[in-house]
Amino acid sequence: MTAPRGPAASRDTTTPQDPAAGGVPALRVTVEGVQAAEFAAVPTLEFALRVSGADGAEVRSVVLETQLRIAVTRRSYDEASRERLADLFGPPELWARRPASLLWAQIVTQVPAFTGETTALLRVPCTYDFDVAAAKYLDGVRDGEIPLEFLFSGTVFSLAGGMLRATRIPWDTEAGFRMPAATWRDLMDRYFPGAAWLRLGRDTFDRLHAYRTRNALPGWDDVVESLLKAGADGRR
Repeated sequence: MTAPRGPAASRDTTTPQDPAAGGVPALRVTVEGVQAAEFAAVPTLEFALRVSGADGAEVRSVVLETQLRIAVTRRSYDEASRERLADLFGPPELWARRPASLLWAQIVTQVPAFTGETTALLRVPCTYDFDVAAAKYLDGVRDGEIPLEFLFSGTVFSLAGGMLRATRIPWDTEAGFRMPAATWRDLMDRYFPGAAWLRLGRDTFDRLHAYRTRNALPGWDDVVESLLKAGADGRR
């Protein structure tokens, strides 16, 4: 599979069956763009999909299941990126063993009735939890593009011979897209300006809270700065 080129490049796979022969209506899915969701309770990206049915097939609805993966090996990394991703892929000598892709999300999208072609939005909630591999990767890559793979499956409900048929989308239906690396960071800056998040165990948090109270520190940044300074000075 050849990697697509350009920030809005996409690759699609068309199912070969002919609906007149009683098979799956030939569908073509392409990814045309991405933007931050305008109104969402959590950080969410919206990928614009174009779904086409061959020969004007009358599709009543599509339950589109998408596995979204990051194609790690389809781009190069400078030294700064490798340092930021060392916690994920290890030191340079281990990079040859890094996985070919990382699972980002699994989403189900309801596509309404159409004849010919239609558009749909694939909404992907994004986490700022750095214990999640995809979030760690997206934060570590600061420039260029993120190569993505969209692996589609699901069910097509269509009319064939005057009867409603339900057929599965072939497993090899897929598309590619190269997302600008800044897209994810801009989204996080919108929801968490100038901030990052750490997940702590309850006991650790209670000890930090006691340290903050004992030292009359005004904020959590001050707690961390105090501990880092104490560590640098060789004190406890």
